Amino acid sequence: MKVVRLPLARSPGYFNGILKNMFMLHHLRRAITLCLLPLLVAGCGGLQEVWEGPGAKTFRPQAIAVLPPMASQYDSAREDIQDVLSGTLMKVASIERVVSPETVTDVFQASKEAFDSLVFYFSRLEMTGHSDKEAAIKLGKALNVDSFLVVRVNSWEYARKEGDNVGRVGLSLRLVDATTGTTVWKARHEKSSSYMFYRPDLKDVAKDLATEMIASMPPQAKR
Repeated sequence: MKVVRLPLARSPGYFNGILKNMFMLHHLRRAITLCLLPLLVAGCGGLQEVWEGPGAKTFRPQAIAVLPPMASQYDSAREDIQDVLSGTLMKVASIERVVSPETVTDVFQASKEAFDSLVFYFSRLEMTGHSDKEAAIKLGKALNVDSFLVVRVNSWEYARKEGDNVGRVGLSLRLVDATTGTTVWKARHEKSSSYMFYRPDLKDVAKDLATEMIASMPPQAKR
């Protein structure tokens, strides 16, 4: 599998502030979408929530990029998650090219139009819960891909769960067809690793979670 890499871009911190402003919108939309949860079907791979669009079974993207994770209370995990998901996608044999996180950052720093499309796309997604087709197509062209993954970190923490100490990572993923702007697949899942004395590396927990989620994501290997 080929990985596209350009020289490392400058720090992505300059656009983090804008993305964080969308965090409050997420809470509003979350309350609205609670009533829509019955429309989600249980994933055959054991994911907590998963939805497939009409064309999911035949969707065969050749190139994919992981967008910078959307703003949340776990912003410190954004770079690690983007790196983990990109690395996991590299192992999907049916995807020929995975754009590296460094290249994704470089694109949005080098092109104001691409960055504005990203901000608009995230804003519309927060407000409506739907992929904005025009903005999605612009993002696909800017990144030179026919698909991209939208990510939100739902949990990245050490906590208590049923009396045990756990390291917990939760993600929401949305696969978008960048040639049409439509959502092909979306899912939510969480993984925990219990411990007594030594905390597990949350990035390792994230790797296990990413492997499980992407295994159920189109394109799936033929059996």
